[in-house]
Amino acid sequence: MAAKAADFLVYDKAAGVYRENPEQLVRDDVEKHAWRHVALTIFKDWRLYLMLVPMLLVFLFWRYLPMYELLGCFKVPDEVLPVADQYFSGFSYFKSLLVGADAPDFWRALRNTFLLSFYGLCFGFPMPIILALFFNEIRSNLVRSTCQVLTYLPKFMSTVVMTSLVTMLVKQGALTSGYGIVSQALESLGLISKEVATAGLLNNPDFFRAIYQISGIWEGAGYDSIVYFAAIIAISPTSYEAAQIDGAGKMAQMRYVVLPGILSTVVIMLITRIGALLNIGYEKVLLLYNPTTYVTADVVSTFAQRKGLLGAQKGLAAAAEMMNNVISMLLVISANTIARKASDTSLY
Repeated sequence: MAAKAADFLVYDKAAGVYRENPEQLVRDDVEKHAWRHVALTIFKDWRLYLMLVPMLLVFLFWRYLPMYELLGCFKVPDEVLPVADQYFSGFSYFKSLLVGADAPDFWRALRNTFLLSFYGLCFGFPMPIILALFFNEIRSNLVRSTCQVLTYLPKFMSTVVMTSLVTMLVKQGALTSGYGIVSQALESLGLISKEVATAGLLNNPDFFRAIYQISGIWEGAGYDSIVYFAAIIAISPTSYEAAQIDGAGKMAQMRYVVLPGILSTVVIMLITRIGALLNIGYEKVLLLYNPTTYVTADVVSTFAQRKGLLGAQKGLAAAAEMMNNVISMLLVISANTIARKASDTSLY
């Protein structure tokens, strides 16, 4: 677009001459001293920016610097030479994962990763919302606080402690007398046979996904409900009063006031959850699975752990994780695009 003189000059009728536009002078001054304004802002709020330093260091050392090692996906491994100086091997690792000798194990791990995450999205994602709605209906502050603390506690236990509890509940072993109390209850209800209970549910691949999802809901639903509960209490009380005047009961208020009020929060959290659809941490799976349950329990992270650390195939492990992360990135972009077109709410 061509600039016009009127964009920069204004006509002074008294003097009969053109003068610089005052608004343009202000914009020029702001642009000229932009860095000074930034420096003054940082100096004024230096305490807030100082709190950002640990987070920036975490992202630098654990997110950006490790990207350098992704070059190992395309290099012949050499323990003496740095990654940048190693011989370029092309896409041999990716070919091995997709159509080569490692393809069956990789596709099985990728399928298990997607299924575990998809089940978590279907069953685990709604639970924090339901809990937040439940907390909002409790009128006693003491009872609500007690319930919230009890549901938050599992999140603050380490993964080792959590998996040990799950093991004691369902698996036969030295830590339990006979077999776990959950296995005993399922057997008494006729849902499983005595042979299955005695062998241990964690040794049966048919039960691994259910155990993983139920324990995940138990561990994270309460903590994740904090975001939704905060969105609920931010809803104006006048919205509830207007709904009551119109004759809306509790369920109607929940449907027409609460859920629309937290819809934007739900969409944002759903996008981030879809972005992490293929990013299952290997710690919990590694502590719960065994070779007999690889068929349903092995995920990309544990596959990479076995290949990279136990099998000394670092390039193959890096290629597997890189493919997993690229697919996750595409899922984030797709989910964000769909959300922006469908509800005008998106991450960017």
